[in-house]
Amino acid sequence: MTGAPQPWFAERVPLGRSQARVSRLGLGTAPLAGLYAPVDDAQAAEALATAWEAGISYFDTAPHYGAGLAERRLGSFLGQQSASGDEFSISTKVGRLLVPGRCEDGTDGFYGAPPDVVRVHDYTPEGVYRSLAESLERSGLDSFGILLIHDPDDHWEESVKGAYPALARLRDEGAVQAIGAGMNQTRMLTRFVTETDIDCVLVAGRYSLLERGAEDDLLPACVERQVGVIAGGVFNSGILAAPAAGANYNYGPAPEGVLRRVRALDARCSAYGVPLAAAALQFPLRHPGVTSVVVGARDANQVTQNAAHAATVIPEGLWDELDAALEGEW
Repeated sequence: MTGAPQPWFAERVPLGRSQARVSRLGLGTAPLAGLYAPVDDAQAAEALATAWEAGISYFDTAPHYGAGLAERRLGSFLGQQSASGDEFSISTKVGRLLVPGRCEDGTDGFYGAPPDVVRVHDYTPEGVYRSLAESLERSGLDSFGILLIHDPDDHWEESVKGAYPALARLRDEGAVQAIGAGMNQTRMLTRFVTETDIDCVLVAGRYSLLERGAEDDLLPACVERQVGVIAGGVFNSGILAAPAAGANYNYGPAPEGVLRRVRALDARCSAYGVPLAAAALQFPLRHPGVTSVVVGARDANQVTQNAAHAATVIPEGLWDELDAALEGEW
């Protein structure tokens, strides 16, 4: 990073009650591994460099992203920086192992991934240790600060009896600073918060301008137990970034009713001269329980745009109108 003054979102803050610290704005690396369209090494490196220069020092990745491609690219970039491990933080995930096999291009939405590996779910302790060892080898990094159980929707028993105790052991041994789970739902994340001793959660798409379900269960539980919250999917698959015809909402085409609702939000933002995407990016951070927002980007221009949205000043009057809109008051 440069010696220039850093924006507010570059501030590194504690993640819950753990020893990990993350920047208030993080970069999600799934798009850099070819999510929805291929991305080459140079484009990914430029995006990472742009994020670093902007003050973003928290990166979220996973073996699942591009079948290891995201971890390789992130590790290669960070390995070239003259920064110590306490100047950046990375969350990676466990629960999917990469094993030899034939994988068609576009599987799970990723393009340009290695064609000779497939993903298999594994939430056993052995799977956790193997996943971490292979992630370290792929990335070339010495350690990861944060480990998350990845999408255990259909694997609660295996995760809580296998993956979680293994992560807790790694934390106790000092191998990682924080452990948690990352999912697209709040019900099971809330169970992790209330029934285990995790440090953090990554909740994708369930706390946004459009969807506030996390306020009902997950966020209160996290505040009570001092569990850090990382909010992902804040654009709900893109519709809150560009509410045009054909926009995606939660990984599929947006229903007309949702599109009308988002266009109404966009009109309110436009009246204040604020991009809808800026309000969508900043919205989760208004909640005292949310530590960081993670936003993906596939190139340097998107990183720059996200940083500009994070830096946009949003009048309180607009927040009041957006809150009222979602409560059906106008």
